[in-house]
Amino acid sequence: MKKWTISALVYLFVIVGGYYVYASFTEPESHNDTNAPHKQEAESSHGQEHKENGNNHDGESEVIPNIQVENGELIITLKDLEGNPVSDLEVNHEKLMHLIVVSTDLKEYQHLHPQTNEPGVFKVAHSLPAGEYKAFVDIKPTGKAYEVAPISFMVGENHTEHEKDSLTVDTELAKEAGGHSVKLYPSSLKVNEDIQLKFDLAGDTPEQYLGALGHVVILDERGENYVHVHPLEGNEPVFATKFSEPGIYKIWAEFKFNGQVFVYPYVVEIK
Repeated sequence: MKKWTISALVYLFVIVGGYYVYASFTEPESHNDTNAPHKQEAESSHGQEHKENGNNHDGESEVIPNIQVENGELIITLKDLEGNPVSDLEVNHEKLMHLIVVSTDLKEYQHLHPQTNEPGVFKVAHSLPAGEYKAFVDIKPTGKAYEVAPISFMVGENHTEHEKDSLTVDTELAKEAGGHSVKLYPSSLKVNEDIQLKFDLAGDTPEQYLGALGHVVILDERGENYVHVHPLEGNEPVFATKFSEPGIYKIWAEFKFNGQVFVYPYVVEIK
């Protein structure tokens, strides 16, 4: 009887112990298999949502520029969304404001620096011939969102309309101005690629201009999408950019030689 009791107890311990060993191996594995896919799915959804929000969020400019032509001057006024003058600007490449003006056919180009003597008002003299123009007010308002956008205006009352979409792609990317030859060597002309714009100055050394070796402004054929590019760090005139849409673009490169700034225009097609 005593032996039977001991045998029964041993048998019971074996059964219970075996159950716990089995449970210890099966339950955690089942738990991990169930939660791992949910964790991956959650991370994937979060990443996609964040990306979509970033792409769809077009921040409204909190500064509204306006331009008037009076007595041989271009007058730019800056106001916030409530109509108050905006005058708190960060210095950007040695200037509070860079004003890029182009004719609607993109043949005329000027890079101006208006001055201010009253809140929210900037003025600069101009020598633009009669015609239709677009202005790009390049500023960095302190603590306010801002995106550069074209502002259309006219000079003179009697003028002929500029021909739009009239750019011809350059077959040779070598230009000359002020006795200096400058050749453009783009690393690529493909859409959505990181592109380096390298300029060969034929052995000439440009002077510092607005705190840099040079400046590059890029517009699409319709004069809507504006990019102001500054050179990469170093002693070579190399600029980095990217084109998000295919099409024809005009590139203006500005270099300073012997105290004078010269502009070298190029027309390229991005495919």
